[in-house]
Amino acid sequence: MRKLLPLLAAVLLALVAAGCGGDDEDEAAAPETTAETAAASDDCAKENLELVTAGKLTVGTDNPAFPPWFGGTEKAPWKIGDPRSGQGFESAVAYAVADELGFQRGEVEWVVVPFNNSFKPGPKNFDFDINQISYSDERAQAVDFSDSYYDVNQAVVALNGSKIANAKSIADLKDAKLGAPVGTTSYQYIVDNVKPSQQPSVYDTNNDAISALKAKQIDGLVVDLPTAFYITAAQVENSKIVGQFPAAGEQERFGMVFEKDSSLVDCVNDALSALKDDGRLDEIQQEWLSDKASAPVLS
Repeated sequence: MRKLLPLLAAVLLALVAAGCGGDDEDEAAAPETTAETAAASDDCAKENLELVTAGKLTVGTDNPAFPPWFGGTEKAPWKIGDPRSGQGFESAVAYAVADELGFQRGEVEWVVVPFNNSFKPGPKNFDFDINQISYSDERAQAVDFSDSYYDVNQAVVALNGSKIANAKSIADLKDAKLGAPVGTTSYQYIVDNVKPSQQPSVYDTNNDAISALKAKQIDGLVVDLPTAFYITAAQVENSKIVGQFPAAGEQERFGMVFEKDSSLVDCVNDALSALKDDGRLDEIQQEWLSDKASAPVLS
């Protein structure tokens, strides 16, 4: 019996060791199982995104697509710039967001969406639209907005020698005939803050407004500041930026637009947050807008 005791003890130790080994294996497997479950439940994983076209990120913008927001060679169906080029601020931002969401460049599709259609109620043919669309409470009743990807001020452009060319304050614009594209925050700024004595003119497109300025049908054209730089540099000879307007109330900001209750909003916001945190969004802004963000402020 005494001879069997060491043998029995050894057997018991082996069994205990085997049991412990099994527990270790189960514990080691547990984290892997948890990770797999977390990945499967990640709503922002590329394969789990609710998209207009499976496997593609569909991005909308207007036609023409103007610099400095879009650049590159002119290709149908877009005029002026081609959003597919990756050049220009908004094109670069869209591709950076797409990359953060896991899409290759060839998996991004662009569609033409007229400005006013982007924030109308109803189904959308895009996953998000990027087109200098300012957030407003009224627009947010019909569509969803991302967080800001660019904070912006409005500005006024005039021909050299016009009666407002040397204006220094908003008060100097009170008797001016001003114009802006329909449905824009530019037009709303005129109405709400400048409050000129003459009814401002409204135009279907920015091109129509620019033509009116060239023809001296208006004294000044109100647009966002980076667009004002492009107009004076490339579209209207003998023109100048009279000045930029101070923010009225909450800072105006551009956001990407989504169909109402889109599950993609939070994922795009996460992507924008990552681009801000690691400095990539600032780098894009410096590359495309650094020389288009400063002008005298009209008091």
